[in-house]
Amino acid sequence: MPRVLGALVRRGADFGDAEDAVQEALVKALALERPPDDLRAWLIVVAARKLVDRARGDRARRRREEAFAEPPPEVADRDDTLLLLFLCCHPDLPPASAIALTLRAVAGLTTAAIAEAHLVPEATVAQRISRAKRRVRVEPLGDAEARLPQVLRVLYLLFNEGYTHPGRVDLAEEAIRLARAVHAARPDDGEVAGLLALMLLTHARRPARLGEHGALVPLAEQDRGLWDEALIEEGADLVVRAVSRGRVGEYQLQAAIAAIHDDAARAEDTDWPQILAMYGLLVRMTGNPVIALNRAVAASVVHGPEAGFTLVAELEGELAGHHRLDAVKAHLHERSGDVEAAVRHYRAAAARTTSAAERQHLLARAARLS
Repeated sequence: MPRVLGALVRRGADFGDAEDAVQEALVKALALERPPDDLRAWLIVVAARKLVDRARGDRARRRREEAFAEPPPEVADRDDTLLLLFLCCHPDLPPASAIALTLRAVAGLTTAAIAEAHLVPEATVAQRISRAKRRVRVEPLGDAEARLPQVLRVLYLLFNEGYTHPGRVDLAEEAIRLARAVHAARPDDGEVAGLLALMLLTHARRPARLGEHGALVPLAEQDRGLWDEALIEEGADLVVRAVSRGRVGEYQLQAAIAAIHDDAARAEDTDWPQILAMYGLLVRMTGNPVIALNRAVAASVVHGPEAGFTLVAELEGELAGHHRLDAVKAHLHERSGDVEAAVRHYRAAAARTTSAAERQHLLARAARLS
């Protein structure tokens, strides 16, 4: 096809590249079920596209080669995992997919380890990661500000995953490490500071959270002398500075509640009226039923079990089948003296939780009352 080759060369194409492009276009033409009406024009268009694609590929390859040929800049405060974290937290990704991708790409966990942590089949996790990668590849980072809420959400869920399952302390610590990196990059963001503070104040209690044989120890029964004072001090300082900036968000409020708990030398010294007020604000702010359940517990401490039952009744539909709903009901029934109902709900909660330590604790409570 000399006329096709000539048309390409006349447009400035390298002869050898043009010849290769024409050959590729001919191969593609032979694969067509029906030849185009104007074969020469069709071949020129297809071959020209091949040349454009090749030129783009060459430019991209050269850019990559130049980037890797240069020594990396020595920037002390740069952490490339932060870029990876924001890439993994695409606003359109479901939290489960974003967490799986973050654990794989940022935390370096294997697919099998992620599946084990989330108690789902490995194939399910692999599928989530594969779909998430395609989404990340299609749309690059763009506006980091738009991704920040998803980043904070993923870190929050990642920390809770590690804290709820005592055997996965590495997940909680990785969440803290990443939250520190985000805070270093955005030191004036109150919600970033609030989330980091919440993690630190909660993580500070970990040394006292498990008792003999790995049994879960409730907050009110923990040996507070085992709490990490350095983490508490750091977290409390972050809360004070974050709240003083003005607009208060949900992570700052949760951190403030954690700080009140950590500030009490004894469980009976806890300022429950203030905690109840903050949970009221959080419920209005988020509409989160789990937070509303925590408000019910606080209300029962301040106003008695019946106040807790009233609030729990409002959550029956949203939290039906959730182990925490049964656990709170059991606690309220125990406080009100209904032992039979408390045992029933403790056992129901134990059957539904995915945490071995929590299951052991709930069954122990039921056994103690039986």
